[in-house]
Amino acid sequence: MNMPNIDIGIKTGDREKVAEGLKRLLADSYTLYLQTHNFHWNVTGPQFRELHLMFEEQYTELATAVDEIAERIRALGVHAPGTYKEFARLSQIQEVDGVPEAAEMLLTLTRAHEQVVKTCREVLPLAQEAEDESTISLVSDRMVLHEKTAWMLRSMQ
Repeated sequence: MNMPNIDIGIKTGDREKVAEGLKRLLADSYTLYLQTHNFHWNVTGPQFRELHLMFEEQYTELATAVDEIAERIRALGVHAPGTYKEFARLSQIQEVDGVPEAAEMLLTLTRAHEQVVKTCREVLPLAQEAEDESTISLVSDRMVLHEKTAWMLRSMQ
């Protein structure tokens, strides 16, 4: 599971704890990415253009984020999850059935972004305890972005 000879100043056990937290963040982020992309494709109604473009901006940002999170997990010497089965097991974000109306899409995405913030809040103390400044920075940046996105989505409801 781990790469040999990692000596980055973080104990093996701490690296593994942080990586496990990051796996949950990756799963939430990837599930949110997929949900946002789905809504981008399927949104309808009077706000179509605005929501279609906004969802595209959001899923594009998330595509970069999942790569950064997965690469941080690898830098810690742990394999990153990469299957729908693993993401479904690890994620706290609930999938939606069918295609909801635009207003429900906004509510669903708001809740999902708030869940990512909560997951970040669970990972942050693990990184702080390990004195893992790189993960602290990554997780803090993700928190700021998801809090802002949730606020923007709430403002449209």
